[in-house]
Amino acid sequence: MLDLPLSSAFVVFDAQGSGCLSYGVEVAGRRWFVKRATTPEARLSLVRVGRLHAVVAHPAIVSPERILDGPDGPVLVYPWHDGNVLNRATTHGSDRTALARFQQLPLPEVEAAIDTILNAHLAVTAAGFVAVDLYDGCFLYDFVARRMRLVDLDEYRPGPFVLDADRLPGSRRYMAPEEFVRGAIIDQRSTVYTLGRSIGHLLSSPEGWRGSTSQRDVAARATQRQPADRYPDVAALTCDWRSAIEA
Repeated sequence: MLDLPLSSAFVVFDAQGSGCLSYGVEVAGRRWFVKRATTPEARLSLVRVGRLHAVVAHPAIVSPERILDGPDGPVLVYPWHDGNVLNRATTHGSDRTALARFQQLPLPEVEAAIDTILNAHLAVTAAGFVAVDLYDGCFLYDFVARRMRLVDLDEYRPGPFVLDADRLPGSRRYMAPEEFVRGAIIDQRSTVYTLGRSIGHLLSSPEGWRGSTSQRDVAARATQRQPADRYPDVAALTCDWRSAIEA
């Protein structure tokens, strides 16, 4: 078993609203990202994401190499990847410095990163899961390698399902309207909405919209208020997105 003591961490992320404690540690020349729960709710999230990673494999989705049994639930051990999350959200606020930098990249690099996000969600939905609490804090971008990865997908769950609470966890900026309605059906069309918001957010900058009219139209259809007016699934959204790039 790996010895991954918090005392030897080179970085600690302990101001997380999720109730998780995460840290980076180096062992025998290799770096790891360790995540464990500090609350009962966080423990449930880590159990949930373990089930996701058991059935979803995609090069852009950072998966744990080991899941250890800890006194407070599972301890997830991920390979360390360099990069910056586009929104470093903590209990002290949000730091979107990396997002501002990302939004100034050459347009083809932004388009490639968005395509990676969509492609990863083809694997997610093919495995029967829907996105919950996906936002820019899940986007880990390596500005050197120009590579997008997805992290912290702890709230993803099998779908469709009926919402049995007053709302789902997540950022209001990315959440579909039905995620705030008890008894609503949460399915791929909800994931489509969140991905549409991601497209719109990443293709914008303080100077305004950077993408094409066709790309704006794709994002607009994906984020219609009524689920029936959106793309029916992630595959249809991805198809139109790729057509808009080629147009």
